[in-house]
Amino acid sequence: MLPHAHPVKVERHDVQAKCHYTNTGVRAVKTYRETSAGLYVARDFVGHPRIRHWQAHLLPAQHLVVCRYAFHGRREHDYYIDVAQISREGGVWSVRDLYLDIVLHDGLGAEIADTDELLAAWEAGFLTSDELRQAIEVAHGTVSELARAEYTLNHWLTAQDLRLEWQSDVQDEQREQKVEIRQTVLS
Repeated sequence: MLPHAHPVKVERHDVQAKCHYTNTGVRAVKTYRETSAGLYVARDFVGHPRIRHWQAHLLPAQHLVVCRYAFHGRREHDYYIDVAQISREGGVWSVRDLYLDIVLHDGLGAEIADTDELLAAWEAGFLTSDELRQAIEVAHGTVSELARAEYTLNHWLTAQDLRLEWQSDVQDEQREQKVEIRQTVLS
């Protein structure tokens, strides 16, 4: 059974005002940085039960938003990739989320999520057949490319001639320290 259909989520990023407009309100953004590939965004998640910080790269040519979350607890995944239509008008970037997401566990695997939401939205008339086709092609093409890159984001990006920069995260630093300690102990 398909879930209740909901309209396409549209978000706007006003670079000048440093505001992220979502379906749940307006959020202050710490960092906007335009890159050769698109737009980098970083902001805190205030009062969120699971997430404390979010970083994303809007990649219009790839029809993707590559997200990295900092969680309060253990990391649930390495990257969350939204399939989207991305446009820009002056200093305002718009993201039209096409429902499908890719959950990436770097170096381990990837899965496509929310196919049920995509189909429910299409049946309800929130998407055209062309948008449905685009979402499916982008999601499956990206997962296939990630598979060839051994599900490693940086390998996949290199094959696309892209380089994304991320702010370091306390969880990453702790993981790197554990690896260094383990290597020292084993030496």
